[in-house]
Amino acid sequence: MEKVVVGLSGGVDSSVSLYLLKKAGYQVSALFMRNWDSNLNNDILGHKVLTSTICPQEIDYNDAQMVANQLGVEINRVDFIQEYWDYVFTYFLREYQNGRTPNPDILCNKYIKFNYFLKYALDNIKADKIAMGHYARVRFNPVLQEYQLLRGLDVNKDQTYFLCQLNQQQLSKTLFPIGELTKDEVRKIADEQYLATAHKKDSTGICFIGERNFKQFLENYIQNQHGDIVDIETNDVVGRHTGVMYYTIGQRKGLNLGGMDERYFTVGKNIKDNILYVSKGSEDKWLFSTSCLVSDLNWINRLPAQKFNCTAKFRYRQKDIPVQVEILPNNQAVISFATKVKAITPGQEAVFYDGEVCLGGGIINEAYLNGQKLWYL
Repeated sequence: MEKVVVGLSGGVDSSVSLYLLKKAGYQVSALFMRNWDSNLNNDILGHKVLTSTICPQEIDYNDAQMVANQLGVEINRVDFIQEYWDYVFTYFLREYQNGRTPNPDILCNKYIKFNYFLKYALDNIKADKIAMGHYARVRFNPVLQEYQLLRGLDVNKDQTYFLCQLNQQQLSKTLFPIGELTKDEVRKIADEQYLATAHKKDSTGICFIGERNFKQFLENYIQNQHGDIVDIETNDVVGRHTGVMYYTIGQRKGLNLGGMDERYFTVGKNIKDNILYVSKGSEDKWLFSTSCLVSDLNWINRLPAQKFNCTAKFRYRQKDIPVQVEILPNNQAVISFATKVKAITPGQEAVFYDGEVCLGGGIINEAYLNGQKLWYL
């Protein structure tokens, strides 16, 4: 009988994962991760519940305990606060300081859930595998002799985008029990089993940190740097910002440019001169590109060639875009799009697919329009 440790977060997805594995006959136990300490990490500004009698993570832990008790499963607790700070949060801050937009959920999976958590479960609990409540699937291909990461069957909840940095060893030790279910089916199972988390809302916000007023949250760690907001078409100063790091490419809200005949949106940043470039809605041509340079690539499976066609997502929930991938030295690739793509954002992840198989992903470094680098990104 395989021994499986379930990452029990206090949410409905991991709760149902635990139930399904126990029902299937696995020897299961639960492990709750604590990866953020608001007091220790100076998380003050933008924190709505700092004065509450119990913090959200403790609420989650209590919910996880209730589910484990309901199912008669042992639950343990482990802290990865320092590891999260070192491998996820410092990178997150550095990218924002450089005017880029990182994705902490991907780093969280790569370094915390499927690295430190996995090692802890294997070494300390002597587990054979771990399980997580992600909407994804793992399949071993006997012909290719490799594991494949497959999209979850619920296309609206598929989370392979956030799992693109996993490797063969990690996939070989991982189960995704709800990967073949829809969210509605997961809720129904939780309801039928009277699980304490059956009607709990999904978590939102920054991975393991939660909902924050994002601008104020960053002010805890990055000093405000006031500068000009410039219309990229006219080069006119149309407003002032408190820091280019607070804005992302394509952003409309939060620019505080009232009284204009058209709404503006963010099209670029000049970090050196601390300028935020914006454009009117009728001039969204500034957001389109035809290719991008991607680095720090992680390929889950062996690649078919140095140049090949597949599909890609450049942000979560985006529809698949037909692309051509050309592998370069130094773990980089040029990604050419079949049609122009809007708001390609440096720091975000490009994730590649061959049908239902997630091939891997990498970090967007630069965007190009017909071969010309978009200097303002």
